[in-house]
Formats: sequence, C-alpha cells, structure tokens
Amino acid sequence: MLDIAPLVRVHVDALLAAQIDMGVCDAIERNAPVGKPSDMSAPHLPKVAGIDSTVPSPAHTTAPVPTVNPSAAALPGIPGALIQDRLAGWVSDLTTLHELTERLIKTASLDEALREVLRAGAALVGARRGMAVFEPADGRGPASTVGLGLAHAELGTIETVPRSATSYGRILDGLPEPAGSRATTAPADPLAAPGPGSSEARSGTAAIPDPIAVPDLLGEPELDPRHREVAARLGYAASYALPLATEAAGKLGAVVWLYDEPAEPVERQRDLVGLYGRYATEHLARLLELERARVQVATVAEELLPSRLPRVPGVQLAARHRTGPQGGGDWYDALPLPEGALGLAVGSVSGTGPSALAAMGRLRASLRAYAVMEGEDPVAVLSDLELLLRLTEPARSATALFAYSEPKQRKIVLAGAGHTPPLIIGEHRTEFVETSLSAPLGMLACWEAPSVEIAPAPGETVLLYTDGLLRRTGDPMDRAFARLHAAAAGVPKADRTDPGAIADHILRTLLPEGMGGDAAAAAADVEGEDVVLLAARFE
Repeated sequence: MLDIAPLVRVHVDALLAAQIDMGVCDAIERNAPVGKPSDMSAPHLPKVAGIDSTVPSPAHTTAPVPTVNPSAAALPGIPGALIQDRLAGWVSDLTTLHELTERLIKTASLDEALREVLRAGAALVGARRGMAVFEPADGRGPASTVGLGLAHAELGTIETVPRSATSYGRILDGLPEPAGSRATTAPADPLAAPGPGSSEARSGTAAIPDPIAVPDLLGEPELDPRHREVAARLGYAASYALPLATEAAGKLGAVVWLYDEPAEPVERQRDLVGLYGRYATEHLARLLELERARVQVATVAEELLPSRLPRVPGVQLAARHRTGPQGGGDWYDALPLPEGALGLAVGSVSGTGPSALAAMGRLRASLRAYAVMEGEDPVAVLSDLELLLRLTEPARSATALFAYSEPKQRKIVLAGAGHTPPLIIGEHRTEFVETSLSAPLGMLACWEAPSVEIAPAPGETVLLYTDGLLRRTGDPMDRAFARLHAAAAGVPKADRTDPGAIADHILRTLLPEGMGGDAAAAAADVEGEDVVLLAARFE
C-alpha cells in the first residue's frame, strides 16, 4: 500500500515551526516571554482514514525558545488563520491523494492502471480528456496507448502528429520542450518542505524529464502545422504532459491531459499530480514486471505443449489453452498410434509456477511413452504414470484422462484419474460421459480404476477439458457443470461441424470478457487457473 503519512509529518513539522515564529512575533508585541504555542491556538490535525494523525513533536520544539528582547527587530509573522487554512488544505489534498492511490493499487493490469491514472490525473489538473503512452525505455515492451474521453480513431489522429512536435513525444524521446511550452517546477513555499517535484528532492535525476505545460497551444506561431490541424479538429487548446518515470523504474511512458480552452494547472495541482505520478510509476513498474513474467511463463507453457495436432483420418481435432497469470500445470496431448489409432489426453499437475510447468512437461512426455507401448489399455497407461509420479515426485499429485480412439470404428476406450468427465456434443444429445469415481494420481498407494467405452455417432464431438474451465466461472462445481452443459447444448448449428468453433463458443459463453456482478468477484479468486479444451469431432 502506498504510504503518504510521512508527507503529512513533514508538513506538520513545518507548520509547528511557523507557529513558533508566530509566537515569537506575538511576544515581541506584548514584550512577554516566548514558548510553545498554547493549546488554544495550536491547530489540531483531524483524523483522516489511512493517515496517522498522531505526529510526534519535532526536535526543534522540545527546548523552550529564549526570551526575546522587546527592542529587537520584529520578525515577519504569519496569521494563525492562514496557518489553519493551509493545514486544512494540505489535509484535504493528502486525503484526496490517499483515496486516488488506494484506487490505483487495486488495478491488476497495465491498461487498467493507465486508465485509472488518466482519470485521477484529469481530476487533479482539471482536464476532461487525456492520453497515456506506455513505452518502457528498455525497449522490451509491452507498449500501450490508452485514452480518456478520446475514441480510438481520435487517438490515431493524435498519433499522426510528429512525436517531436508533441510534449509527450519529447518527454519519451528526451528532446527539449516544444515552442510555446515550458517545464514546470513547484515554486518555493515558506511553509512547505521540498516536494517530490522540486529540484531539492530530486538530486541526481537529470534523466527524469520535467512536466511540460502548453497553456495556449493554438496561439503559438511556431506550432507544427499538423499539430495545429489536429488540435483544431479535436477541439483542444492546451495540454499538460507528465512523465511516468522514477530513478528506480526508469522512464516508462508519459501522460498528457488536454484542455478545451487555454489553461494550465496551478501550483497546487502540479504538486499533487506530480506526487501521484510518482506513485503511479512505481505501481506501473510492478505491473510491468508481473506482465513480463506472465508472458515468459506462457511462452514456456506453450513450448511444452504440442506445436500442432496430428491429422488422422476419420476425426477432426482442435485445442484451446489459456495459461493463468502464475502459470499452471494444465496440459493436453494428441498422438497417432499404430494401426490408425489416436491417443487423446488431458491433465493437470498440482501447483503453479516454473516447477509445475516442469512437472507437467515430464508427465506429458512419460504418458506419450506409455501410450505408444500400451495405449490400447488406458488403465495400464495411467497405472504406470501413477507409479512414476509416486516414485519420482512423491510430494506432487495430478489428474489425468487418457482415451484410446479408433476413429474408423468411432470407438473410444478411456480412463480417468480424478479428472472431469468428457462431454459428448451432437445434434441429438449433449451429455457427460459416466466415468467411474477415481482418485488423482499420487494420492493412493496403488491406483486403479475401470475403463469406460463409448461410441460417438457420426458428426458428434467429444470434448475433453480441465477443471480450470469450471473454476474460472467462479461458480460452485455443480452450477459450473450445468453452465458447461448449457453452453455445449447452445452451440449454433453452423458451428457444430468445426471442433474449433465449438471450443470457442464454449469459452465465450462460460468466460465472457468483462463479467460483472458476483461472478466476477468470485472469479477473481481463481483467475490463476489454466484452461484446456481438446475437442475431437468424429466423421
């Protein structure tokens, strides 16, 4: 969680020091000894959610201030009402900042975080529209552009302006400020400690560019003609660009907010949006690391799965695989066997991350070997696989389903170890295969379960899948099974001849984009689940 309480302490220390100065001035006028401000005149910091209002007295207030000679020159005083107003303003600003950063840290993807940064920044600087360009300086990606109050076509129009003629482009490319603009810094405040946007607080940050304000875009005679044309077409007359960069994270991108009329943020707005931008950059840097790790895990998982499915007469195959953010151990396989037979397998290894991926690769390779030697007996295949898992990886368990298929005879013999039952999808029936109850591999000293034989009719599709498909719905398992059955029964007639279209329809129905309500909240707990579908349509 982002902590802004230290900033509150800095401002309160400055206020207490100012109060002492005011007490000195009052003592000079009254020719009286001076000490700490009285309890009646000292402002009290109200309690704010998330901010510790209990601030210890700063060191310079612990010793009494010596008596001032009445003949001494008077020090400039600060009215108590002004100090209280300033303190109230600081508390209000920091409370707003705290609320905005609380919303920011709840975002879980780069695009979601960039949109939140745009919304929060627009509220802070008083703009209505904006654009965020995410472009890490190391060139490793990912790159992204999102807008606020701008349609996709309008974003494309803005991107037709040469980057060197835009403030956000000069920030990204490290170029000088464009004509008519100026880098903004927070002016000195006698009551404020150096803020994150001040030069005193950014020693050694030459590589971090300053924000750029263009208060009157169309009034600049040296403005790029294309930029002038785009600004007039889209109706914006001023801009304020903020870099997304810190010393630790480096330069990640830039955000630019657009004003409908000539304008620029005042000092107070610049200070707040600068501090918010610093926190936002740190959050984006963390999300960037997670996204890159997820991509790497997904790449490894895809490399461990079949690069292509075999072509066997009498059957059409299609597979769909979605890797969870942490990388799970769900897998599938389809391999041609002697005498025109076909082996189909799906499974799931316990755990997540690189170790689960490695175990998945070993288990899949072992099953392929056992299937080639004794594939016509699925129970024997799974028994050998269970023995191997128990001897080599005793701390791990797995579920698996193996099916020995003879496409020409439309005959399937299958056995499962703690796995979800297959689903037959046809014109006249949609039903789950009744498999015998069995334990996952590695759970019992000696695994064994009877096999089941099914005979799909011409045009029917047998769907194998992992339990991640059910868990990602966020529903209890019985309801998830019912939803899967309904989705399969609702496959359009035109899609029933294509196993890939069937799998895609089921995925879209069960896991639609942007699920709302309670389902989305429940699914958030299981968003790390892998999903595997293997569909075989018999001709």
